[in-house]
Amino acid sequence: MGPYIAKRLLLVIPTLFFIMLFNFVIIQFAPGGPVEQAIANITGTGVDAAERVTRDTSENVVPSGSGAGDSQYRGAQGLDPEYIAELEKRFGFDQPVHQRFFEMMGNYLRFDFGDSFFRDSSVVDLVLDKMPVSISLGLWSTLLVYLISIPLGIRKAVQDGSRFDITTSVLLTVGVAIPGFLFAVLLLVVFAGGVYLDWFPLRGLVSDDWETLSWPGKIADYFWHLALPLTALTVSGFASLAMLTKNSFLDQISQQYVLTARAKGLSERRVMYGHVFRNAMLIVIAGFPAAVVNILFTGAMLIEIIFSLDGLGLLGFEAALQRDYPVMFGTLWFFTLLGLILGIVSDLMYTWIDPRIDFESRES
Repeated sequence: MGPYIAKRLLLVIPTLFFIMLFNFVIIQFAPGGPVEQAIANITGTGVDAAERVTRDTSENVVPSGSGAGDSQYRGAQGLDPEYIAELEKRFGFDQPVHQRFFEMMGNYLRFDFGDSFFRDSSVVDLVLDKMPVSISLGLWSTLLVYLISIPLGIRKAVQDGSRFDITTSVLLTVGVAIPGFLFAVLLLVVFAGGVYLDWFPLRGLVSDDWETLSWPGKIADYFWHLALPLTALTVSGFASLAMLTKNSFLDQISQQYVLTARAKGLSERRVMYGHVFRNAMLIVIAGFPAAVVNILFTGAMLIEIIFSLDGLGLLGFEAALQRDYPVMFGTLWFFTLLGLILGIVSDLMYTWIDPRIDFESRES
């Protein structure tokens, strides 16, 4: 297994390189880059311009009608061409595209992600500041999804066609049909003081007086704030996994080795968890890395927006809108590397559940 893991780790490098290259090339063709964003902020045509314009930019605005008439940037009329050149240098756009890419990758290999274009902070500090929220949502929701889906899927497979199976299938279908963000809004309206009940907070991960609470009070306050976001993420995530688990178990139950085990007089519990489980769970485990990354980033992004949770998903989304390239590519690097490493972990879990799987012999 050692040589296989070494090969997979070595493949992380070119895979990460080409993913970053592909996204970097696409971004070059996207309109409204950092220079245009800064110009829009300076001229007052951008969104939330007053919040993003730095103190030195206001000192460099020149009266309308001077220069920049032939600038390649939209809205540059009235700005000194020398100042536009200064903006290009500040954002690194005075260098060729290929030089900017390889310089960025060289810095990333040293885990130097630079500073945000529009926030007064480094990318590392921003990620570390937002990470607790995303980790809280991702880990707890993934844990709940798997703890609910696997036992439910197994029971549905064992009682296939029963009233329990039909009833839960209807409920799961409804759960899949309702988007997670819409269910989150419904939870806010019903349980967070929207119209009916006021049981849970509207925003944040902890209360303002969290530091003054006792340890039991801090834990209770933490889960009190997580209750609605986790419910929204879990409902939208466990339905499809439960059906996948059921279908995987049904496929294995019909195999010859299960009939043989039952003919030997083994109990149904021994058959299901001693023989069927390790084979049926392979397909479920295969989707574990993607499930974690999706919940951490794409799945939790709308939940973070709705519940005002300042996490990595929201950070990446805002960075894409603002064309904050260091934050965009820094979070992309982080999530891509995380996904590749979780893929290797998934293979290790394969061999742990079913020792018969040997990736090295399959490759040879």
